[in-house]
Amino acid sequence: MQYFLNKEGAVIIRNVIKAIQANKDYLSEVDGAIGDGDHGINMNKGFSMAAERIEDNHSFSDAAKILGNVLMMEIGGSMGPLYGSFFKTMFKVTKDLEQITAPIYQNMFELALASVKDMGKAEVGDKTLIDTLSPAIEGFKSSMAESSDFKVALIKSIESAKEGRDSTKDMIARIGRAARLGERSIGVLDAGAVSSCLIVEAISLSIISILKST
Repeated sequence: MQYFLNKEGAVIIRNVIKAIQANKDYLSEVDGAIGDGDHGINMNKGFSMAAERIEDNHSFSDAAKILGNVLMMEIGGSMGPLYGSFFKTMFKVTKDLEQITAPIYQNMFELALASVKDMGKAEVGDKTLIDTLSPAIEGFKSSMAESSDFKVALIKSIESAKEGRDSTKDMIARIGRAARLGERSIGVLDAGAVSSCLIVEAISLSIISILKST
């Protein structure tokens, strides 16, 4: 059985934060093509605020709760509550667990995705972060069905997330500010799809780095 220890998992959230911080200018650049151009600014603000509150003795669940709370309550824009709900759900699923296995991770991700879809009312094809997150978990599930290898499934999840992200370039935005542009939104990546891909990749690679086997 492959798993990671909840108590060692704060590094996962720390690395997610670092990924957003390192790409804040790029995220705003992408957003500026069809949006307000503040996606990277807002994301960096919220994630950096959370970083200051995550301590060495925090678990994965603790760190996810802190990040989720900051994003939901302390930054503006539509993405704060969406990502806040995503990470708060991860906290709720894992808060009482010592070990997080692949089936638990899959359930956690599926419920986190469901919370985002319920809040944002977006589906695959609407040119949003759902176009990254949904393929990411579907890729994970399909890989687990084939090999039951946590690491392999996480790598597949990254690949699927990137494919989903890239697919938004040819889509017409149907939700959010970009929707008002209609066909003029074609040819540009969705900023939420880009940031969620960074998050999926950071989560997956971080888990791989702390995986244990029995």
